[in-house]
Amino acid sequence: MKIFSLLLLLSLFSLAHSLTSPSDLSALKAFKSAVKPSSIPPWSCLASWNFSVDPCALPRRTSFSCGLLCNPAATRITQLTLDPAGYSGTLSPLLSRLTQLTVLDLADNSFSGLIPSAISSLPNLQILILRSNSFTGAIPPSISNLKSLESLDLSHNSLAGNLPKSLVFLSALRRLDLSFNRLTGSIPKLPPNLLELALKRNSLSGYLEKSSFVESTQLEVIELSENSLAGTLPAWFFLLPSVQQINLANNSLTRVEISPAAATGSDLVAVDLGFNRIEGNVPVNFASYPALSALSLRYNRLRGTIPLEFSQMKTMKRLYLDGNFLTGKPPAEFFFGGDPVSGSLGDNCLQGCPQSSQLCAPSQKPNAVCKEAYGSGRGKGKPMT
Repeated sequence: MKIFSLLLLLSLFSLAHSLTSPSDLSALKAFKSAVKPSSIPPWSCLASWNFSVDPCALPRRTSFSCGLLCNPAATRITQLTLDPAGYSGTLSPLLSRLTQLTVLDLADNSFSGLIPSAISSLPNLQILILRSNSFTGAIPPSISNLKSLESLDLSHNSLAGNLPKSLVFLSALRRLDLSFNRLTGSIPKLPPNLLELALKRNSLSGYLEKSSFVESTQLEVIELSENSLAGTLPAWFFLLPSVQQINLANNSLTRVEISPAAATGSDLVAVDLGFNRIEGNVPVNFASYPALSALSLRYNRLRGTIPLEFSQMKTMKRLYLDGNFLTGKPPAEFFFGGDPVSGSLGDNCLQGCPQSSQLCAPSQKPNAVCKEAYGSGRGKGKPMT
């Protein structure tokens, strides 16, 4: 009798210290129910979710073998990180019951439908990754309620609509990646502590406004390529105090303004402005940036000569000026210096670019094309500094 009582007490003690919170348990059941059973491979994490066993019970052998992490008290779910097994279905709004969740990562699957606004009711969420799924609709404006969120990755989906103006209220956000979606409109005011911004391959349009970036003083990486951003890239953009990498390739920019004062103490390392509609002369003030090692202005409408200052930059490693209407002879230092530059000066109107140098590939434009371009005014514009 004493042995039976002891076993009963041990059993009750174990249950009291391992039983997953009923609210978390119902959320997990709803989550799995919203996943199409046919998309759950027998070897996958979700296949091991057997609710006849407590999700937080230890040791885990055959049930809940992966996908979940419980807190030390073993009562609340703190991480939900699925394997890329091709799961399809929708997200249950009951996920909002996982109020201790810090990480939600469902990347590289086939979830679809709307991103439920209920996700915004997760007060402790720090990392939200829904990358490479098939979510549609708009980004919920209520996402700004995630005050603890540090990393948000919704890239490679089919999200549409404007960027929520409420993004600015994500005061803890350090990394934002919304690339490869169908987002439209202009860029709103950005979160103040952002380090990395990636909005590549959307349908964003309009001009770059200083008010959008002015409070993001820690921004290091700006990836805005393959959109429809237009107008002038103003001097203040290069004055952002922490910026290191800028990619605005494949947009509709027509002009670049650079102040030489912007280069003082700058950490700018790489700039890609290729495949735009930038006119005028090559912006010589890029040569004032002490750390700049990669510059692309390829396939724009630039004219004039290549600035000699570029060949005197000790940091320059990759230079792409191909596909413009540049004339004259390229600086000899590019070819005979001790530390040659890689890249391309091809498809221009240059003279004396050594065919033996890879830097001069592809070949220059035919003379007839160059004469026609300068004769008709193509590629002309106000000189840029």
